[in-house]
Amino acid sequence: MPTYDYLVIGSGLAGLSFAHKAARHGRVAIVTKRTLSDSNTAMAQGGVAAVWADDDSVESHFDDTVDAGAGLCNEPVVRGCVAEGPERIAELVELGVEFSRRNGDGNDFDLGLEGGHSHRRVLHADDHTGAEIIEALVRTVRSDANIDVFENHHAVDLLIDQKLGQSLALVQRRPRCWGAYVLDDATGEIETFTARATILATGGSGKVYLYTSNPDVASGDGLAMAYRAGCRVSDMEFIQFHPTCLFHPQAKSFLVTEAMRGEGGVLCRPDGTPFMKQYDARAELAPRDIVARAIDGEIKKHGFDNVLLDVTGLGAEFVRDRFPRIHERCLTFGIDITSEPIPVVPAAHYMCGGVVTDDHARTGVDRLYAAGEVAMTGMHGANRLASNSLLEAAVFAHRACQHAAKLLERNDEMPPEFPAWEPGSAVDIDEEIVITHNWDEVRRLMWNYVGIVRSDRRLKRAAARINMLREEIREYYWGFNITGDLLELRNLVLVAELIIRAARTRRESRGLHYNVDCPDRDDDAWRRHTVI
Repeated sequence: MPTYDYLVIGSGLAGLSFAHKAARHGRVAIVTKRTLSDSNTAMAQGGVAAVWADDDSVESHFDDTVDAGAGLCNEPVVRGCVAEGPERIAELVELGVEFSRRNGDGNDFDLGLEGGHSHRRVLHADDHTGAEIIEALVRTVRSDANIDVFENHHAVDLLIDQKLGQSLALVQRRPRCWGAYVLDDATGEIETFTARATILATGGSGKVYLYTSNPDVASGDGLAMAYRAGCRVSDMEFIQFHPTCLFHPQAKSFLVTEAMRGEGGVLCRPDGTPFMKQYDARAELAPRDIVARAIDGEIKKHGFDNVLLDVTGLGAEFVRDRFPRIHERCLTFGIDITSEPIPVVPAAHYMCGGVVTDDHARTGVDRLYAAGEVAMTGMHGANRLASNSLLEAAVFAHRACQHAAKLLERNDEMPPEFPAWEPGSAVDIDEEIVITHNWDEVRRLMWNYVGIVRSDRRLKRAAARINMLREEIREYYWGFNITGDLLELRNLVLVAELIIRAARTRRESRGLHYNVDCPDRDDDAWRRHTVI
């Protein structure tokens, strides 16, 4: 395997945009678990928030973001990110991303309104924005001769020079990352990918919960690898639950975009009674944490299976034109959203915490960057403002590339010699049921004990059980040959433990973290990050 200048792990907006830009400066390898198109970005419906309209401003976008973040946003990061937004949007348009336009041409984009925003600033491609962005980026990346793509490859662990133990001097300085060990699904072999700079763009960890809007690939791999490599992680208690996922026994992970509420959709009980004004004056346009807790409360208080999102009042033609893919998808389940309400429930959606980075996307390990949902930049604080995630991914992928390119330009050091992967006495897995059982137990445990509303007792029980599961999985991991499923399980249980530890540490309720045993926000003691 040749040494690359840049190794990109993951293929969402952050990973692909970094790869596209880095290819101007050197050789790039992209490693992704499935195909280039499998990512959280590809499933994003709502859009990307940026100041575009004449009556909007950076200051207004900043204020909305900080207000949603409940006192924990890094304000300089927020201000810089929203200020850079229009430039990053313009780059996507140049690559061929077709955002919806009011008149079909020109720069008159059809700007959407979502919860927590004071202005219409969400650029979208109907209701499949992420898919449109990924399609353009995949097309660009595949046509670049300076980029090698490795699909169906799982990153196992990062290559950290300190672990080589070559000399006392090596141990005393900051650790440096020189690539990763990578599992080739087709051969079962673990290969050594060396690179002069590595970026984690692996997305989130939604699959740690039983019900999620995330695709199957969102198992927290990058975060777990970074933590094992010595990086700090922060704010892991702040898991955003999207208020509205389709409730249907055959509908797996199908999100119903927040833009529906932005356009006037109403949340109702099964009997048709609206309820959001009882929880917040902004009703359906309240931030996601408030809406998700309101729905969760209605379901638990009344014993409902779900609540309803009613968009019939918007008019059939508008609904079909504005939300074509949701309309088509719901029809496959026998639901005509133009004439009947949509059954919805909350589901795990976005991880506001992650690997701690600076404003250049650098982690605590030299030559290792992180961008997108895997990173904790300080942009989102305790609660992400809707449609700010794609904005953050684009901005920090750009910054990471700028910094990495300058680093490699002034420093021509090459990776040290890393040993080939040694499986030891591991044998082939004889019972896959052990993996599927533990996977299911972790996800149910997290949903029941570490969900939208938490308590000290439930968190204590979760911590005890997750520690036992981690030990079981650790023994299994070292005893058997590695598979993709085993890698994901190992990473998933570590991420679960980190979420529980952070949730038990924070002795207040703030943003996305709500504990019935300490229900009030305490700025004097807890206006700070939970760093592990």
